[in-house]
Amino acid sequence: MAQPFPFSAIVGQDEMKLALLIAAVDPSIGGVMVFGDRGTGKSTAVRALAALLPPMEAVIGCPYHCAPDDRSEACAESLAKLGNARKKTHLVPVPVVDLPLGATEDRVVGALDLEKALSQGVKAFEPGLLARAHRGFLYVDEVNLLEDHLVDLLIDVAASGENVVEREGLSVRHPARFVLVGSGNPEEGELRPQLLDRFGLSVEVGTPKDLASRVAVVRRRDAFEQDRTAFIESWKKDDDKVRRRIVSARKQLANLVVSDALLEKSAELCLALGTDGLRGELTLMRAARALAALDGAKTVTVEHLKRIAPPALRHRLRRNPLDDAGSSVRVDRAIQHVFAAS
Repeated sequence: MAQPFPFSAIVGQDEMKLALLIAAVDPSIGGVMVFGDRGTGKSTAVRALAALLPPMEAVIGCPYHCAPDDRSEACAESLAKLGNARKKTHLVPVPVVDLPLGATEDRVVGALDLEKALSQGVKAFEPGLLARAHRGFLYVDEVNLLEDHLVDLLIDVAASGENVVEREGLSVRHPARFVLVGSGNPEEGELRPQLLDRFGLSVEVGTPKDLASRVAVVRRRDAFEQDRTAFIESWKKDDDKVRRRIVSARKQLANLVVSDALLEKSAELCLALGTDGLRGELTLMRAARALAALDGAKTVTVEHLKRIAPPALRHRLRRNPLDDAGSSVRVDRAIQHVFAAS
């Protein structure tokens, strides 16, 4: 398998890279939606991040690469079939799975293994893309163009963390917990609100506007394609720093507490913006905590909350016919108003 472009070598796109790091530290945040132009490094960043994450321990022979200490009912069912083999584990890379727009439902959720059915006369389950993405990343390019029935599937699985397949005499339930990363161009079609709300963070990327950045992108990409090994080696120390930062943040996460005062500010900000439901406050709390952990801070501060508020809330705003300002501008105005006293 070809080695991906180094995460640290990606020029600019700081908001997207930070959002992906936060999702890697705390997957419960709900994934990342990336709006922007083609060719701005969206899929490159996802693969680069997954490549620098520490390998994960998985049970040998488990089709869903379950962790040995996984206690969920779905994992227990898959591990029980392995008998004594369930005690043997190995290290595997964090998976990154692409969900193409033209994928059939059977390919996504899994289906009857026709080869075994025809050759052995037994009904066996052939895992789909959701099973392969368990404990990793599921990347959907142009997610706003995804067919409605696949959108409904993603909403259900993202909410439950399990994939249930009942067809052709099969009844299978397996774990499917992953960081959902979607990308799309708003000009080519809107994303259904039900799915958009499932993304914890939303970021905007664009083609670099300054000369130096454009030159740096072209130079680094060309160097990477000319000699991948040498280029990756030249960025190894930087990627190692990012890896250590993620590992440290994961360990520190449980020790960080968001104060009641910050929770009140989160709720006040969401009230000022008129967001629906309470997912905005939950995402703000979790993302601010993960950001503090990445920064190596001992406490979650107002600054952490202010930094993460735009990507956590900009995609949760209702349209306001009396305000034609963009969502990012509206969030910035609300931050200034709510935190003025602070």
